[in-house]
Amino acid sequence: MNKKVLEEKDLKPRCPVVTIMGHVDHGKTSLLDYIRKTNVIAGECGGITQHIGAYNVKFKKGNSITFLDTPGHEAFTSMRARGTKITDIVVVVIATDDDVMPQTKEAISHAQLAGVPIIFALNKIDKINSNPDKIRRQLSDMNLLLEEWGGKYKSQEISAKLGKGIDKLLEKILLEAEILKLKANTNKPAAGTVIEAFLDKGRGYCTTILIQEGTLKLGDYVVAGTFHGKIKVILDDIGNNIKKVLPSKPGKILGLNGAPTSGERFQVFKNEKEAKQLASIRSNLKKEQNIRSRITLEGRGDLKELKLIIKGDMDGSVEAITDSLEKLSTDSRIINIIYKNIGLITESDVLLAKASNAIIVGFNVKCTLKAKMIATKNNLEIRLYHIIYDIINDFKKSLDGIKGKTVTVIGNAEIINFFKRKQIGTIAGCLIRNGKIIRNSKIRLIRDGVVIYTGELNSLKRFQDDVKEVNKGYECGIIIKDYNDFKIGDIIECYL
Repeated sequence: MNKKVLEEKDLKPRCPVVTIMGHVDHGKTSLLDYIRKTNVIAGECGGITQHIGAYNVKFKKGNSITFLDTPGHEAFTSMRARGTKITDIVVVVIATDDDVMPQTKEAISHAQLAGVPIIFALNKIDKINSNPDKIRRQLSDMNLLLEEWGGKYKSQEISAKLGKGIDKLLEKILLEAEILKLKANTNKPAAGTVIEAFLDKGRGYCTTILIQEGTLKLGDYVVAGTFHGKIKVILDDIGNNIKKVLPSKPGKILGLNGAPTSGERFQVFKNEKEAKQLASIRSNLKKEQNIRSRITLEGRGDLKELKLIIKGDMDGSVEAITDSLEKLSTDSRIINIIYKNIGLITESDVLLAKASNAIIVGFNVKCTLKAKMIATKNNLEIRLYHIIYDIINDFKKSLDGIKGKTVTVIGNAEIINFFKRKQIGTIAGCLIRNGKIIRNSKIRLIRDGVVIYTGELNSLKRFQDDVKEVNKGYECGIIIKDYNDFKIGDIIECYL
């Protein structure tokens, strides 16, 4: 019997993993609370707790569903950004006494990009001003036609407050899971995803995981991201000590030597030596990534599709920018606007850009502080403009000039001081944070995570001497050609 036949023989049905998403105050929490209180066999399961970050709900007919207790689509997309398809089905909750709000649209975009089935829960039908057809109409305007209107998307009218329609919603989730024919191999070392991790002063590092294949057992050697360890304790989603965890089920493990990031993959190894070796390799690779290519327009020369996220101050502006940019597409280079909306550039936009390998374009809008921090940390590019023509011209020039080229970031320097000198201009006093800075190289000036200038390095000095390059940890003086507007904390990025 060959290996493939053996693997198929080991495949067994598993329960679906469901993430509930939607706009704030539209009833996500109320829906989950009702499901936990009324559909769980309390006597057999001992109740359900949210503290673990994921929980499995068992029903009277023997079926079960694992729900991810995440703070919203930001966490969902953060996981997918690391190449993790952790969710089988997404339920988008929309209040029928409101509209399809911006956060709802974002949630739908994240789910669509993940390529998972979407079920719409039309909530608050108990309200006097409830209007489900208005929501159906707004969804149809977004090319999301519900089944009752002849489309492909399942939906269910519910009242999370009264419990009306929730049983039917759960039936539709299980029906969708049945169509997906979800299976997993239990007869192999476990692998899965980290849901959350934290340091408990009394017990050490606690890591919530979701098994996706194989069986996790007490005593297994695990690697999660750059951390490793031997599993000393496994707790189920109600806090009981258990000896193993099966696919689609959550658990909390103790024994890792650190707290991995949410969304990191974990896997089991035969012995401690293998686990320790892989964790060490990953740790070294992570350090090297700080000086690797950024996600920028200039670095996309080898891609046929350029993905953009557009945020603007008004609908008319966003549509004008979208239409103009899409017209720049050619047979060899397609511009794909994966998401567009009005308002500030938020954390969600940056995470979507990371997950989709996209660039963010902002028109007459600013970035939130958290969005800037995430963009800086993940080397994502945000381009801010005040004139539509500048956007079109900038992208046209970049697309025309970068065909067949790629960009490699070789270093960055932080401006710690600056000095104005007559006949010379402004000299930026810098400390090299990563890699090295090379004279006459191309540079970008980054402020609060946003690229505000692209140009050339005109002069590089160590004390009074002109030098060819300066390495990490050393200070230097930098003059940028035709640019003098520096601020302390700005980052000068050098690339080839």
